[in-house]
Amino acid sequence: MRKLAPVVSTLGLMLMLFSFTMLVPLAVAWLSDDGALLIYDKSIAITFASGLLLWLATRQVKRELAVRDGYLLVTLVWVVLPAFATLPLLIHLPNLSFTDAYFETMSGLTTTGATVLVGLDNLPKSINLWRHLLVWMGGMGIIVLAVAIFPLLGVGGMQLFKAETPGPMKDTKLTPRITETAKNLYLVYVAITAACIGALMWAGLDWFEATCHAFAAMGLGGFSTHDASVGYFNSPLVEYVLIIFMLIAGMNFATHYLAWHGKSLRVYLNDIEAKVFLLLVLGSCMGIAWYLWFMGVYADFWVSLRHVSFNLVSMATDCGFASTDFNVWPQFATFWMLYLSCVSVSSGSTGGGIKMVRTIVTFNQALREMSKQIHPAAVLPVRLGGQVVENRIVFAVQTFVLVYCTSVLFLTLVLMASGLDLISSISGVIACINNAGPGLNVVGPAANYSPLTDFQTWVLSFTMLLGRLELFTLLVVLTPAFWRK
Repeated sequence: MRKLAPVVSTLGLMLMLFSFTMLVPLAVAWLSDDGALLIYDKSIAITFASGLLLWLATRQVKRELAVRDGYLLVTLVWVVLPAFATLPLLIHLPNLSFTDAYFETMSGLTTTGATVLVGLDNLPKSINLWRHLLVWMGGMGIIVLAVAIFPLLGVGGMQLFKAETPGPMKDTKLTPRITETAKNLYLVYVAITAACIGALMWAGLDWFEATCHAFAAMGLGGFSTHDASVGYFNSPLVEYVLIIFMLIAGMNFATHYLAWHGKSLRVYLNDIEAKVFLLLVLGSCMGIAWYLWFMGVYADFWVSLRHVSFNLVSMATDCGFASTDFNVWPQFATFWMLYLSCVSVSSGSTGGGIKMVRTIVTFNQALREMSKQIHPAAVLPVRLGGQVVENRIVFAVQTFVLVYCTSVLFLTLVLMASGLDLISSISGVIACINNAGPGLNVVGPAANYSPLTDFQTWVLSFTMLLGRLELFTLLVVLTPAFWRK
């Protein structure tokens, strides 16, 4: 236990910090007089006291966190924080089980956007804001935020940043100091969020609706304040604004920072991920819109393009908003959208899935293997944006894709064994491991995840965590080798 003391101590500090985030919905409850004021007093007190006890019990043991500690701490944070985030929901909704409350908050912090709650339109403003604030905080990672603050508390951060941050950013520093990197990423994140809020208010939403949906759009975790999601507004202008910001959130925030810092858009032209991502998603919008129009789902092509563009971009970026029940579309269209949710978004974005950089590397590796069948002696390096990719990275990407596909298959079989149908099982697993939100059939966009059994709900909670931590961060901690001396 003594060896784990620095991890537990840091977790205690993070819990204390996390308790202060509840001051935001507390202020909204007070200003709007929504009847939920006292629940935040209790929630803040319980969360802060728990963190304080953990810190006091372990603060005497001091040492620098090692890489192994970083992986364990990241996993613990993403397991423990959702448990304390349930407090406002459990206190306000006494009939809500801990299983469903934990699913809801795990969905928020992992930016999945899947929900088990019904009657969102009637929830107090502060409760809805709390759900959306979880998504926004989870968007760039609570760990990254802590990395920007913890140097003030004497806690190192590089190992945490590497464990939490996906893709190539693991080996990239935007500035020499990790804390400056985290601060710069959050500066860009906050600035784009503010722009999104302003754009949604310009499109006709009030400040509360605009803030909640901007938080969900930038975190790519499509919670809404309405059971009908964005379809409630029935506003093409609101949908177009959200499309733009979902696409922005689906790109690497390091690219956004470099573009802002260099005052040039040329950075985007040099980002192979951004170019392929936009071409694939926007091209799919046109193709699926034509397909639905051709199949007679919509009588007018432009109406088809409107509905396809919003819902396809939402799924491709792993956001999870819905403006219509796309579950009734032909299965080719819906499964293409699920496929895009697996491969589209850039590394360093707030989305999930395999990520575009791995998709490109895997595709180029497949081309290399086919070429070597014809020219066995040829030296054919895998390239990414003109740069040669080392074989060790290619092998690592292949391993990730293999583990990803195996996880999807295994978890789908587990859900099917529990009695859930094939389409609901596979689409639910894909939606949760990609942190994309709605699936199909029982868990489709016109419904939610409330019909699932407790066992199925816990399986998908684990699936969301697995996807958010990009498989290996969680799986490494679960291996016996991790716990050996």
